[in-house]
Amino acid sequence: MKITDILKSVSPKEAKHCTAIIVAGGSGSRMKSGNTTKQMINLSGMPVVARTISVFEECQKIKDIIIVAKEDELDNYKEFINKYSFKKIRAVVIGGKTRQESVLNGFKKISDKCDYVAIHDGARCLITVKNIENVVCAAEKYRAATAAVPVKDTVKLADEKGFVASTPERSTVWAAQTPQIFKTDVYRAAAFYAIEKGFTGTDDNSLVENLGVKVKLVDCGYENIKITTREDIYTAEMLLRNRSAIKE
Repeated sequence: MKITDILKSVSPKEAKHCTAIIVAGGSGSRMKSGNTTKQMINLSGMPVVARTISVFEECQKIKDIIIVAKEDELDNYKEFINKYSFKKIRAVVIGGKTRQESVLNGFKKISDKCDYVAIHDGARCLITVKNIENVVCAAEKYRAATAAVPVKDTVKLADEKGFVASTPERSTVWAAQTPQIFKTDVYRAAAFYAIEKGFTGTDDNSLVENLGVKVKLVDCGYENIKITTREDIYTAEMLLRNRSAIKE
């Protein structure tokens, strides 16, 4: 079946089954945390990736979860399932050499029931249930949607010598986040088309964009940060304290 035929056959409909693929295979070299990867760092009493999983576990629009993990961390997820009573984890698979390959490893484990796939960074643990629901709803309507946020700063495009080449209109510039959610057949076509053409994307949106499919931007706010450096841990702890204070 040709790629164009697959895309024509896909029409927006209510999601019956959305699977989350949580990618947690990074080494966290920029964190400088010794032998502990960023996804396993303790954040306010809970490992970063476990905190991420807990949000998708709570979201009713997510039916099951696939974890893409480092081989030497597989046993950690068995502990998490018992300790935090996770019920939705369908499989834990080993990541590949690249993020693109890792996501595909997880994607191969989805069930035949899967209508939509939500791809999320394991280190982006401040995502909320409402954020996920909003992106799922947009994906149901447009086939492809991503968490994102408008940039606050003026962005400069550089030339090959490091000088400003142009300044895009700030109102049109967004920073992509995750989850990035797609109709299953759209992502399947995008992933295997990328393999066929030797295309490497900077995120999963770019694979879908490579097919000519438009991705809807969904504002998920400035708190949906990715834990990358030690400073991010401090910021995340502060944000979590603020959320707790608001609930009280």
